[in-house]
This record gives sequence, structure tokens and C-alpha cells, in this order.
Amino acid sequence: MKKSTAKAELRRMGLQRARASLIQKKERTGVSVWRVRRGSARYVLKLFSLPESRREIENYRILGAIGVPTLRVLGQSERALLLEDMKSVACPWRLGTEEDLQSPVVARQLAAWYRALHGNGQPAARAQSLYAETDCITRENIRFMQTKTETADAPVWGLIEAHLAQIQAAVAALPRTLTYNDFDVPNLAVAKDGTAALVYDYDNLGCGYAYADIRNVCYCLGEEAKAVFLAAYGDFSSAEAMIDRLADPLTTLFHACNRWNFPSWAQDPLEQIKNGALEQAVTAFLASISWKAEQT
Repeated sequence: MKKSTAKAELRRMGLQRARASLIQKKERTGVSVWRVRRGSARYVLKLFSLPESRREIENYRILGAIGVPTLRVLGQSERALLLEDMKSVACPWRLGTEEDLQSPVVARQLAAWYRALHGNGQPAARAQSLYAETDCITRENIRFMQTKTETADAPVWGLIEAHLAQIQAAVAALPRTLTYNDFDVPNLAVAKDGTAALVYDYDNLGCGYAYADIRNVCYCLGEEAKAVFLAAYGDFSSAEAMIDRLADPLTTLFHACNRWNFPSWAQDPLEQIKNGALEQAVTAFLASISWKAEQT
């Protein structure tokens, strides 16, 4: 979006004579981020040019309604959000750093944020029309991934296709809640007084099973911080963890295959196709449901 569009949205929010400078522009998603100054006040404006990316506006509202902490929303329109600027002296939050991923204190605070999201998010996940990452596990998409990754000869694909209905049913049977789905240090905010942490940018917020978020966070944290996060978060479902071992590589690969260039963050699930690790995860899942069936 152009600067004139940003300034028009600011005027709609009552910010006359504000200055806007572009921070970031994502052509693929149609999102642009602007730093806004008016006098001594500083803000961040997010503009959404594509209708599908505007779900983040509603996601902020949902999180606020269920008591999950977010950056403060200072204004909004049908295609824009005005947020507090973490680089402002007045803002209580700062941008997260790589060092924060090693911090047991930050890990404990993150666990509290995710517990609030998952605990308070169950009614919202049932009531809202939110996307679920695992909805991409379909026969059509399985075949698309085989072709795009040039791994159609891998034995795991035949195993998945033969038992796809059971996999889909098991995923659908898991308790659903709100899930963040996109933890990484650029999305981390830490309170300047050291009392809290949260994640922001809710374009990927959806509904799903809680363990997907737990795995996502633990993948990024240092070993000590990871142990503290898991202890502070508390119990999680072993059934979710088992299904996630096969669902996560599939959802990651699907999103990667829809990129023009295959991204580096999808190399691990691609390797799991080739080295048999995903086949082992599917086999373990099938063995577990067969054992349960024998016990009933």
C-alpha cells in the first residue's frame, strides 16, 4: 500500500497530520507495517490490502475478549490496525531477542501466556470460524506434495493414503482450542519491567490442538529454557504429541510446497520423507489405534 493510503487510514482513526514511514512490506500476504509519529507520540500501523489477511484485526478482538494479553490496540478500521510502538519509551513492551530464547524467566512467562491462550481459547475455537492448519491433510494435497517434492516413490505416501481416513479422524477428534502457530523471536515481546512476555502478530492464529504450539515453542528455546517452559506449562496430551509427529511434517510441507522457492525451514520434514522417520511416525500411530481397538 502507498503512503497516501496509510495516511488516509490514520485520518479515519483521528490522527491528523501524522507522519508515516514504511517499516516492512510483504507482497505475498499484502501486509505493510508503518511507523507513525505525531508530535512526541509513536505508533505502529498495520495495513492489510488483501481480504484474507484482515483476519488479524478480528483475531486481536477475539484475544481481547477472552482475556489473553496482546499489544494494546489504539485504533482500527476495516483494513488497518493501530498498535503501540515497542520502540517508544512509553510502551511497556520491548522487542524480544535471541538471548530471551535462552532465558528461563522469559520461558516461564511464555508458558503463562500459552496457558491463557489454550485454556481460555476452547470456547472461542468452537464459536469462531477459524482456519485449522491440519485441514490441509487431504488426499489431493498429499498427492500435490508428492509431486512438488519429487518423492512419490517414498513408501510413506502409500501408507498415508491407505490410512488417510483414520489419520483425519484422529486429528479431528482432538480437543480444539486457539493456537498461535507461528512462534519465533521476531514475534516475541517482553515486558520492560521483566514481569511478562507474549507473542504478537496474529495472522496465523487458528484453531487446533495445544501440543502443536508447545512443540513450536520448544523447538526455538534453549535447553534450560525449554525445560522451564514445559514444567511451567504443565501436563499436555500424549495423544496429541503422537499425532503431531505425523501431522506437523505434513502441514509444514504443504505450506512449503505452496511457496515459489522451497524454504529452508521445511528441509527437516522433507528429510523425514526420505529417511523413513515420517513412515515410523505413521506406523507408531497406526499401532496405537490398533491397540486401543483391541482393548475395547
